[in-house]
Amino acid sequence: MATPLTGLQHRDVGGVAVMATVNQIDSSSSNTLSKKQSSPIHIFLYFHKAIRSELDALHRSAIDFATNVHVEIEPLLKRYHFLRSIYQHHCNAEDEVIFPALDIRVKNVARTYSLEHEGETVIFDQLFALLDSDMKNEESFRRELASCTGALQTSISQHMSKEEEQVIPLLVEKFSFEEQASLVWQFLCSIPVNMMAEFLPWLSASVSSDERQEMRSCLCRVIPEEKLLQQIIFTWMDGVNMFKKRKNLEGDVTHHCSSISEESCACSSRSIKRESFLRSSDSPLERPVDEILHWHKAIEKELIDIAEAARRIQSSGDFSDLSAFNKRLQFIAEVCIFHSIAEDKVIFPAFDAELSFAQEHAEEETEFDKFRCLIESIENDGANSSSSEFCSKLCSHADRIMAIIGNHFKNEELQVLPLARKHFSPKKQRELLYKSLCVMPLRLIECVLPWLVGSLTEEDAKSFLHNMRMAAPASDTALVTLFSGWACKGRPQETCLSSNATGCCSAKSFLEENDGSGPPLCPCNLPTKRSSLTSRKESNGFGTPGTLTVQVKQSCCVPGLGMNSNKLGTGSTKSLRSLSFGPSAPCLTSSVFNWETGISLIDEGIGWPIDTIFKFHKAIRKDLEFLDIESAKLSESNESFLHQFNGRFRLLKGLYKAHSNAEDNIVFPALESKETLHNVSHSYTLDHKQEEKLFEDISASLSKLCELHDKNNSISRSYAELATKVQGMCKSIRVTLDQHILREELELWPLFDIHFSIEEQDKLVGRIIGTTGAEVLQSMLPWVTFALTQEEQDRMMDTWKQATKNTMFTEWLNEWWDESSPSDASSSASDKNISQGSELHEVLDPNGYTFKPGWKDIFRMNENELESEMRKVSSDPTLDPRRKAYLMQNLITSRWIAAQQKLPQGSESDESDGERLHGCSPSFRDEEKQIFGCEHYKRNCKLRAACCQKLFTCRFCHDNVSDHTMDRKATTEMMCMNCLKVQPVGPVCSTPSCNGLSMAKYYCSYCKFFDDERTVYHCPFCNLCRLGQGLGIDFFHCMTCNYCLGIKLLDHKCREKGLETNCPICCDFLFTSSAAVRALPCGHFMHSACFQAYACTHYICPICSKSMGDMSVYFGMLDALMASEVLPEDYRNRSHDILCNDCGKKGSAPFHWLYHKCGYCGSYNTRVIKVDQVSDFLH
Repeated sequence: MATPLTGLQHRDVGGVAVMATVNQIDSSSSNTLSKKQSSPIHIFLYFHKAIRSELDALHRSAIDFATNVHVEIEPLLKRYHFLRSIYQHHCNAEDEVIFPALDIRVKNVARTYSLEHEGETVIFDQLFALLDSDMKNEESFRRELASCTGALQTSISQHMSKEEEQVIPLLVEKFSFEEQASLVWQFLCSIPVNMMAEFLPWLSASVSSDERQEMRSCLCRVIPEEKLLQQIIFTWMDGVNMFKKRKNLEGDVTHHCSSISEESCACSSRSIKRESFLRSSDSPLERPVDEILHWHKAIEKELIDIAEAARRIQSSGDFSDLSAFNKRLQFIAEVCIFHSIAEDKVIFPAFDAELSFAQEHAEEETEFDKFRCLIESIENDGANSSSSEFCSKLCSHADRIMAIIGNHFKNEELQVLPLARKHFSPKKQRELLYKSLCVMPLRLIECVLPWLVGSLTEEDAKSFLHNMRMAAPASDTALVTLFSGWACKGRPQETCLSSNATGCCSAKSFLEENDGSGPPLCPCNLPTKRSSLTSRKESNGFGTPGTLTVQVKQSCCVPGLGMNSNKLGTGSTKSLRSLSFGPSAPCLTSSVFNWETGISLIDEGIGWPIDTIFKFHKAIRKDLEFLDIESAKLSESNESFLHQFNGRFRLLKGLYKAHSNAEDNIVFPALESKETLHNVSHSYTLDHKQEEKLFEDISASLSKLCELHDKNNSISRSYAELATKVQGMCKSIRVTLDQHILREELELWPLFDIHFSIEEQDKLVGRIIGTTGAEVLQSMLPWVTFALTQEEQDRMMDTWKQATKNTMFTEWLNEWWDESSPSDASSSASDKNISQGSELHEVLDPNGYTFKPGWKDIFRMNENELESEMRKVSSDPTLDPRRKAYLMQNLITSRWIAAQQKLPQGSESDESDGERLHGCSPSFRDEEKQIFGCEHYKRNCKLRAACCQKLFTCRFCHDNVSDHTMDRKATTEMMCMNCLKVQPVGPVCSTPSCNGLSMAKYYCSYCKFFDDERTVYHCPFCNLCRLGQGLGIDFFHCMTCNYCLGIKLLDHKCREKGLETNCPICCDFLFTSSAAVRALPCGHFMHSACFQAYACTHYICPICSKSMGDMSVYFGMLDALMASEVLPEDYRNRSHDILCNDCGKKGSAPFHWLYHKCGYCGSYNTRVIKVDQVSDFLH
């Protein structure tokens, strides 16, 4: 990809984004001013300040309009149109110049900001749709307009803040001073001329006098050192009224050149007397509007040439010159598009009758886009393309464009021109034509004028320039001089249309009149002082053979812009703005994704695992819509609605924060880890910070709103104002998040399909939900599934279950989610305790051996049959250790359990009797202080075991005195140790006398677990309560190991279900152990206490024999010991064949009774596999 910076040597530098912050402009900050002086690119800070100021003033006016019924909307409309025009052209210039240049040096940054420009265009469209709607007479219109204006202000302000934090520092870092100056100059030359005349005075008025002077100095370093160009820019900047004043004060700003004799100028080759021809009212063309026909003819001729070129390509089959063909197409496409804009914005509005060719203009632009895409696809496919098919399409597209534009021009000539000739005077016609020309930017006009004039006869060309000068206001004298000089470049050598038409060279006479010092100068031979910055070769960018060529006169009396126009244009941004962008997100199967990636994201109804994360966007949109629409009801001061709205907002805030954290900590780092995707997510991280601030602002305002409501029952003025403010903030958060998640779906979502395998996506999903706590999941799952269709719900749950297949997630899910499938419900029921009294069955994996004896069958089994069943369970490879242990234990105690089920149950009144209920008395953790609990836990209740109906403080107390274990999850009743009342299990005592006494600080409704001392959380994937702050805080759940690990162990060696085994030292089951567990480097686990005791005498894993830590110091000591030892002579030449336990390689080592060093890794953790009696071992 060619660099868009003309005359610059491309620097091959890295593409790593930097986190730097550019401070907003502060006139009192000398540091900021010094930065601006050192970097031309910092002139964009002035642009941003002016836009912020305009947005702030517009928002204040909109608020005033909303609160004051006497304020009219007409002044607001003008400001809306002005802001839209200014900002739109600012964005277009960035997309055409700044972002393509940045994308060459730093990949994956510019495209996001270009998409944001598209999103802001959508917001403007929605705002103007509201202004054009029938709501103007409705009461809610004013508040809605203020809300939309606030949303626009928030969106644009955040966008500019991100540019100042990421884009501007990158431009300063990656581009030299000359390159930055060239970029700014190209930026200015890409803004339409008519907008520059408004943009620069508005910009100058928006900053302080010191900043204005600094901006002027910056522009002097940016504009090429050509007097005419600087004259034009500073005339625009000062405005018409300040032109003379500026000219007197700016003697030291403009730069003078050495004098050159008049004889060297071709413009002076003709001895024609100077006459005041410019003031003549006689026109050589009585109907100036007929010059539109010149444009039509030139465009049609160019299209015919393009069609012929397409046929030549078809006949020759040579695609080598497609890039030049594409440049030519881009040029004529731009000419047609700006011609259409001029008609829509200048010509048609001048008629009283309703004239519109909007449909034709849109169709033409669409066809040009299709044509360009076809050419790009041919260039990209290369040898893989079918030449005959592409050639046929190429010719058919060219013919179709010719036919469409030909019909369009014919209709205009029949409908528009007769009306213009009839209703407009020659002066008005000239003015319309001049304004139409000024719709184009300078960089396009520099190419268009020679191209157009070159297609005219000399008489028509003179008339064209004469009408242009007659129509231009006095303040545009320098600009018209520049245009005239550019037009002369389209004529043969030694021909000056300006001198022929006016009696002298207009460029030369202008410079003589505006230069009071030194002899008269002609700029045609001015030396190029910034030759290192810009190429002074004047070309329209189409010098390649076979493309558009214009005869360029090298001795023309006006300077060029110093930029190659073929580096810019509508095609330059297609790589960044290639995706469709609308108010709603496209579906996964839409052509937006397929066109961009070439791969369908959904194959036969089966989505990718990562789609689950983006499904949250649908739920987010649904809640954002609720906040936006329902916030209008806040002004009604309804208490119940206010609390409902506040609760809905808090839920969205918490869940969106969890979603953003998952993206920032897991998803985005995964994208950045791919070499081709560096910097792709930085902008979205900045979005999350800004959105968090928006949520906090709304939260604070809602809290204040609730306080005002509680203080005043009636609606006060302050309450109404705050409610209107909250409504606007809700609109802003909706617009901001809508655009943010849409950009994620357009830019980031397809990247997972291209760069990540199914397994990698599964792992990402597992990591995300592995850092999400049970409480968040319990709120999140119903919230998300409510917004999805049944098919989408099933896909999401299938993905989650696949990612958590090694865990107890499904078991936890079925315990509380009522909408679980019947199969899941039956599987969950099989895990319940046998105390229900019915014939429950233990259902195992249906794919392998299934153990299904009922309790009656077990009761009838003899000892041999029970042993046989236990052996079957023990040898079943499909069972995990936890399930095996559970079944084996129940089989061993099956006779006693079954007998207990057959005992008659006492009545409820009998069980409530303290004398007949075992354990119906308080127990104490500290009897002296009367603190309830036991030696294991501090709590204020006892649990009633479902297996034996006895009361125990905890399951450990039960298991210590019973011949069976207690299933605490089957517990349904508890006894408050304060009032000794047996009641349903819960976090507080339900007895009135206890006044809501808490049973413990922590209560888990899943595990029926109480703890009043430690910090505990419930892991939905272990389906157990564990010590710690929670998932995502200090622990995460590894889906492969199926265990909660410290957050510092994110990078660890996974071993599938590694903790579902016994400790190799004490043989206790690690998964359910309450003691701390330590992970070894080899991937095995043991209790931390067991490790401390074992490591005193061993350094190898008792399971795999690998070293349990860094043994380099110990092995160094052995090296010293081995070097100091002298073996008997009979053993010196002997060796052993060894196997290294650490690296797993076989080798040989010198004979020794104890120590044998691995020759590969240097470890002494080896074993002898063969002993050589005598060998020639020398090393």
